[in-house]
Amino acid sequence: MSTPVRYVLINPEASLFPHVVVIGAGLGGLCLAQGLRRAGISVAVNERDTAEAARAQGHRLHIAERGRWALSEVLPPQLFSLVRAIAGRPASQVTGFDHQLRPTGVFTLDDPASSDVMPAHTVIDRRVLRRILLTGLDDVVHFGRCCVGYDRDGEVVTARFADGSTAQGSVLVAADGIGSVIRAQRLPNARVVDSRTRLIYGRVPLTPELRDALPPTMFSVFNSVAGPGDRFVGIAPVEYREQPAAAAVRLAPEVALEPALDTLAVMFGRRLDRLGCSDQELRAASGRELRDLVLEQLAGWHPLVTEIVERWTLSTLFPIRIRSSVPIPPWPTSNVTLLGDAIHAMSPAAGAGANIALRDAAALTRALAEILTGRTLLAAIGDYERAMIDEGFRMVRLSAANDTRTLGADPLPG
Repeated sequence: MSTPVRYVLINPEASLFPHVVVIGAGLGGLCLAQGLRRAGISVAVNERDTAEAARAQGHRLHIAERGRWALSEVLPPQLFSLVRAIAGRPASQVTGFDHQLRPTGVFTLDDPASSDVMPAHTVIDRRVLRRILLTGLDDVVHFGRCCVGYDRDGEVVTARFADGSTAQGSVLVAADGIGSVIRAQRLPNARVVDSRTRLIYGRVPLTPELRDALPPTMFSVFNSVAGPGDRFVGIAPVEYREQPAAAAVRLAPEVALEPALDTLAVMFGRRLDRLGCSDQELRAASGRELRDLVLEQLAGWHPLVTEIVERWTLSTLFPIRIRSSVPIPPWPTSNVTLLGDAIHAMSPAAGAGANIALRDAAALTRALAEILTGRTLLAAIGDYERAMIDEGFRMVRLSAANDTRTLGADPLPG
């Protein structure tokens, strides 16, 4: 990745670039807002959820090279230092086991750009990173704003919201995830398909007793435990290098972080037609019912695997339907663009989705900052979209192939 750009604010009262409207306050949308704010570009983020923690959005993130570069680009120095201080540093490998915990292989992850800035492979709790990304954006992020579509009138684009309100800007950015209403209008030919696989996510406290019971090789970026009938358990440690709350007091007092415990992010995956229940039943199930369903699926597996699942914190359990975007050819550029899952949603089977969304946000920040030095809007967005399409859809294909190989998912069309 290239050397980070340190943006300089250019007379905000006479800005060449009035306003960017972002739909969606996930990791990508917030990363973009941080970058634009730092570049001196006016931005507003509109999020349909009524509050920051209105719904479960995952437990743990593996920050790889793309994500690290993006965060170093967009975050103020004190916030990036906070991420560096707390992010865990597991062994840079993915370890495989069979259902009796017999090792099946170790895949060493590339570490092409690891440096004193931050290792190429770290882990962090998704909620912690989102809280950091929200810092300093209180006047920018607006919750309870459900976008229902947009209108374009020359160089002005207007987002419309369910409550009848609107927001106008020079650019509209869809960061509203896999169900993007902006994508549905902007690119009606773009499809999202169901892989027919389902994941159940949860947290397990990493107690000293459990830590001693785990094989040393399990303290890797990720551990894949594969069993008969395309059943799968993923185990990933989330260990803080420094306690988040204490690190925030030391490095960035403006960040409100709560004390946190080390955990295991533990997921179970299988095709829906082999789970013996429907999507509706999965969504309606309590944490205890989800755990019991998984334990039934793991009958005969190694006792340590079932013990880990038994230790799930029930309130953290939730199911996910795995869907993927179908790659499409490039489209004509306009002042409505997209990033992350809004355009290239992918299975988590390659651990790339969040990193690609962060990469998109930093790349789009760079592109839009070029407008301030005289580049045309459509040229900047066009270059961003071409690179985003190539990289994003490449990872969609890789993730879908991994999902098919591991869980027997339906192949990606085309």
